[in-house]
Amino acid sequence: MGVRFEELDWRETPIGAISLRRRRDPVLDVDVFEVKLDDEYLMSSLFTVAEVELARLGLAKSSGSELDVVVGGLGLGYTARAALEDRRVRSLLVVEGLGEVIEWHERGLLPLAPELTGDPRNRFVHGDFFALAESPEGFDGGRRFDAILLDIDHSPQNVLDSGHAGFYAPDGLRKMAAHLRPGGVFALWSDDPPEDGFTRDLAEVFDDVTAHVVSFDNHYTGGTSANTVYVGVST
Repeated sequence: MGVRFEELDWRETPIGAISLRRRRDPVLDVDVFEVKLDDEYLMSSLFTVAEVELARLGLAKSSGSELDVVVGGLGLGYTARAALEDRRVRSLLVVEGLGEVIEWHERGLLPLAPELTGDPRNRFVHGDFFALAESPEGFDGGRRFDAILLDIDHSPQNVLDSGHAGFYAPDGLRKMAAHLRPGGVFALWSDDPPEDGFTRDLAEVFDDVTAHVVSFDNHYTGGTSANTVYVGVST
């Protein structure tokens, strides 16, 4: 049995105080890992269905047999792990803006850390995903990718940093899409329901745009909750 509560790490960062906590859920009888930014919950290991579906739905749209993939946002590692479970993935670049989060995995503080740090296909990059997406050099010295999977902001309308907002407009999406190979895929996690305006913006840049509603059980409410995964395929 795990401890009732433990704060595994706490750091001041440029965007606020970030903390990693582990607690025992008495109803489910499991250890729950949570990340908070100041007093706001960012993620929980109890609710990872949509993070996994971000990788599954995105990579399902890729027809390649050997895939080079970027994940924007490491977090607890569920999207990265799901991407690595697709055996077509030959390289994975995980871009994370907070070095503290990368360090949690390198120190083995999180359940998925051994899988991610032990897979030679995977590489962590400490950097600003949005700045890299906008730059001509992109995520890895001009290399192009088969898929970019993004889970950083709460949604295109609810961003963690106001500087991210321009990314979700057509010009920002177009700059990011320049780092995809022909037929490449962009997939985005959102905590909000599908938003028609953002779907239209995606359709200005990508073909075959779909907004998937991903539902999952929420034992706290006794019902279901849902996230959205947007997927677009480039020409």
